[in-house]
Amino acid sequence: MLKIEVQKPVAHVMLDRPGVHNAFNDELIPLVTQAFTDLGAHDDVRVIVLGGNGKSFCAGADLNWMKRMVRYSREENLEDARVLAQMFHAIAKCPKPVIARVHGAALGGGCGLVAACDIGIAVESVQFGFTEVKLGIVPAVISPLVIARIGPGRAREYFITGERFLAAVALEIGLIQHVVAHEAALDALIESKISQILTSAPQAIAAAKELVFGVAARTLESSVEFTAQAIARARASEEGQAGMTAFLERRKPPWIEKTNNK
Repeated sequence: MLKIEVQKPVAHVMLDRPGVHNAFNDELIPLVTQAFTDLGAHDDVRVIVLGGNGKSFCAGADLNWMKRMVRYSREENLEDARVLAQMFHAIAKCPKPVIARVHGAALGGGCGLVAACDIGIAVESVQFGFTEVKLGIVPAVISPLVIARIGPGRAREYFITGERFLAAVALEIGLIQHVVAHEAALDALIESKISQILTSAPQAIAAAKELVFGVAARTLESSVEFTAQAIARARASEEGQAGMTAFLERRKPPWIEKTNNK
């Protein structure tokens, strides 16, 4: 159902339900949440790659799970939705950089998984779509992450039509950052991004992710003190001191030396 392979300093989290195009259900969701919580606390893990086994990245919600939802009470639906939201939150707020390896299809909640990741890289043939309205529901719990990526105007169009669109459109609207021609190129670009990440300071990366979320949630005026506090903490941190000293002394910072020694 979920495969986790850690080849330090990279962890690969693979949705492993190929028979249903990696659609998630109430069994898979807590496994994904726990995986990102655990890997986020793992000092030896520097990058996480999220992918799917088989023909697709993720087709959204599992049909059998949806059949059970029809009989849920309002309270059961509310609790179920909260658990689902926690999964997306665990990915988005993971202190490690998360790269989405997208192939085949990313539909409904599968698009939400992409939006939750820091970097989305897709094969040009991937089909995306916020298809919830076709089923009489809405892309509710993924909406904060998606709207942060593509903006309210684009979200209104694609949430309302439920239409499918290719990776080139996903790139244009900002849902993903990169499109490649085939899966070999997909893996090559992921490796390139990992190499760049490994030259950056781990705690600074985590702080940078928090900075983006924090600034996005604030007004311009309230961001002044928030950002001043952020850079002051970074400059005074052990990692910041070591990195700036290494730069001034024209030598590699300790996190690169540590990575090279593994």
